[in-house]
Amino acid sequence: MSTSIKIAIPMAGLGTRMRPHTWSKPKPLIGLAGRTVLDYLLEQFNSLPDFKNAKFVFIVGPNQLEQIRLHMQLQYPQKKVQYIIQERMRGQSDALYLAREYLSGPILMCFSDTLIETDLSKLTNEKADGIAWVKRVLDPRRFGVAKVDKNGHIEHLVEKPKDLSNNLALVGFYYIREGNELMKAIETQVEQKMSLNNEYFLADAINVMLESGSKFHIREVEVWLDAGKLDALLETNQFLLGHGHDNSQEAAKRDGVSIVPPVYIHPQANVKGCVVGPHVSIAKDCLLEHTIISNSILEEGVQIKNFILENSFLGRNAIIEGHAESLNLGDNSCVGK
Repeated sequence: MSTSIKIAIPMAGLGTRMRPHTWSKPKPLIGLAGRTVLDYLLEQFNSLPDFKNAKFVFIVGPNQLEQIRLHMQLQYPQKKVQYIIQERMRGQSDALYLAREYLSGPILMCFSDTLIETDLSKLTNEKADGIAWVKRVLDPRRFGVAKVDKNGHIEHLVEKPKDLSNNLALVGFYYIREGNELMKAIETQVEQKMSLNNEYFLADAINVMLESGSKFHIREVEVWLDAGKLDALLETNQFLLGHGHDNSQEAAKRDGVSIVPPVYIHPQANVKGCVVGPHVSIAKDCLLEHTIISNSILEEGVQIKNFILENSFLGRNAIIEGHAESLNLGDNSCVGK
């Protein structure tokens, strides 16, 4: 790998499955286990050789740029990021093609609403033209899958197969040894109108590469987490809190607070007379009084008083008071007095 790797993350989708939260912020900035989805996306690449010099290419929607850029400036001022605007939602291939000026040489690409655990430390020795990360699932029919030969080389990518014979689900994480070859494939994809509902999917572009003789293989993962819809986000929050992203021991030192691990409570959150946990993430500047809460995510500035809350996601500055509920509230909501 002769040049610095580029990490491309298309994130311009409207995030309809995570509304009302995505009305007021981009999906990658939704809170998760004490941080944001974007923070965990970037963490996936920590094992990459020379990660500190990696160049990021974010393809964002026109209304997302300001918030995402500010987050990166505040949290990762040393990172090199190029921002590309995708005005029309025409799929992953279209997003990457808009950024073609910055995607020559080796690239890694991941979807903005799925998280995996993988070791990238040996990627510099990779000789194949590409890699698709996969996970074995019980029912592959709602995913794309990789059809492979006996040596693990990819023959074809199949979108939403009709049977269970192939369970190697594509997790939305790819390596391409030469980005220019991918761009040529996307041009062919568009010329041949290989789209679905006016969206150009990356799997079709990779199939063009395969048909032209490119060699891809799979790499399997054990951990594949969904951050694209509410119920899955709460499950992902559970997993992350239970795998080293909690601060339960520190939280347990608070006076008048009973902790049921794992939980994350931001040091600048004010929690009084509460039972917290398990699987609760409480962000900065939250205020909780006389509340019992479990399996929930609270973003910055949430206020809760005299409440029993479970299985809920509360957006920034939401205010609730009164009685037991299961809630999905966007930013600046108010329930109760």
